[in-house]
Amino acid sequence: MSISLFLFIARLLRDKGLMEYVEASQLLSQKYPVKCHILGAYYPNNPTAITAEVMHKWEADGAVEYLGVSDDVASHIAKADCVVLPSYREGLSRVLLESASMEKPLITSNVAGCKELVDEGSNGYLCEVKNSYSLFIAMEKMYHLSHEEREEMGKRGREKVIKEFDEKLVIDKYKEALAKILHHQA
Repeated sequence: MSISLFLFIARLLRDKGLMEYVEASQLLSQKYPVKCHILGAYYPNNPTAITAEVMHKWEADGAVEYLGVSDDVASHIAKADCVVLPSYREGLSRVLLESASMEKPLITSNVAGCKELVDEGSNGYLCEVKNSYSLFIAMEKMYHLSHEEREEMGKRGREKVIKEFDEKLVIDKYKEALAKILHHQA
């Protein structure tokens, strides 16, 4: 089986599930030929920020590779077999939307702002929030899929984004909500 590439894209904060991603990556890399990449910026003034020293230690342990920041995130997504975001909370994850629109299967937390983008087993997998073992199980399931199965998951994810999250649909929903609010105020 070829090497699978998992990609975490987010600000380097504990709240994005970065600790759980690293722990799951450590478990996964002990059993399988995988690469687990991290792409994102440091936020030193945030109380949940990961420091460069911690990142260097994780890299030295061999479970993850830090890619830094990029103005061309799409090229990194294109290379990945799966995009992973085990965030503790989100509004609606732009990373997951963009990754699904690029036909990448997803693994994310079963929390608002993430779970809406994944139909379990269809275009990705959900994991329990703040649970690195649950994330490991989801990543292991993804690893065991064939290339063709992951491609099909990615296609279903793109279909979901077009069907449910197209910009025009979202704008129309906002307009409906505003009309209701304005009608009730009149």
